[in-house]
Amino acid sequence: MRAMLLRQPGPIDAAPLEPVELPEPEPGPGEVRVRVAACAVCHTDLHVVEGDLPLPKVPLVPGHEVIGTVDKVGHGVPTARLGEWVGVPWLYSTCGQCPNCRSGRENLCDEARFTGFHADGGYAEAMIVPTGSAYPLPAGLVDGTADSAAHAAPLMCAGVIGLRALRLSGASGSSRLGLYGFGASAHVTIQIARHEGTDVSVFSRGEEHRRLATELGASWVGEATEEPPAKLDSAIIFAPAGWLVPEALRALGKGGTLALAGITMTPIPEMEYALLYGERVVRSVANSTREDVRELLRLAAKIPIHTETQVFSLADANEALQLAKAGRIQGAGVLVL
Repeated sequence: MRAMLLRQPGPIDAAPLEPVELPEPEPGPGEVRVRVAACAVCHTDLHVVEGDLPLPKVPLVPGHEVIGTVDKVGHGVPTARLGEWVGVPWLYSTCGQCPNCRSGRENLCDEARFTGFHADGGYAEAMIVPTGSAYPLPAGLVDGTADSAAHAAPLMCAGVIGLRALRLSGASGSSRLGLYGFGASAHVTIQIARHEGTDVSVFSRGEEHRRLATELGASWVGEATEEPPAKLDSAIIFAPAGWLVPEALRALGKGGTLALAGITMTPIPEMEYALLYGERVVRSVANSTREDVRELLRLAAKIPIHTETQVFSLADANEALQLAKAGRIQGAGVLVL
């Protein structure tokens, strides 16, 4: 099968992903093989490829926003799953036994394994995943075409993490929410927030990103250093830039929550305590739970969520990540197989 393989991490400009032919993987007990139709390109993939995250294994096939069909099942998996359209997210498996797993917080499991990080992911024609991490797609979300698979792929991480960040920020109905950075995740999050009646301000440097934010219902757009028309009740930072934290806190009203949605972030600068005073809360967003995935898929079909995508071939994965790093993708980049 065709795949894009990372033998050693390196700068994305050096094109470290190598096109290769690999043997088709075989599912073990409790596993399914997913024939990949589309895999979205995530900033976490960039952190993996460039070595910002210590890799538990190399060589590695990245990719964790996967849409495809189950084409083979391992022992103990019902054959009824064959042919099923599924989505595969970042969370690959957990121990199932620790206090976090038992309390529904498996996203914090110390033994958690992640797709395209601990296990080979979706930058390939096929991949293996535990049956519980291959989520059946709601009717109508994918119609069997490459185009519909491409539009669904960003939901499996950009959408899921955006939803979790939204919930952890405390944003609700008539509250005011600020989104810092307007890439793949934010452009899904704003659709959920607006569906729920939340007023959304967007902070972004990119003119095209600001245009899209306005089209998707932002009541105000500007740069991170600008003040929105009114204090925010909650905010989410999607960009991995620590300098945004004090800027977002300045815009946040008393008792508000700032959620940091990135898996990495540059150092947060020293700041005055007055920015936190007034019971403001800063919290990180770590991975996602299985229920986050299920809720996001339900919402995607109900609202319905529409994703802006830029399509690439599998062989162009390096280019897609280069453009993502430069902020030159409107919405989400997607590899279509």
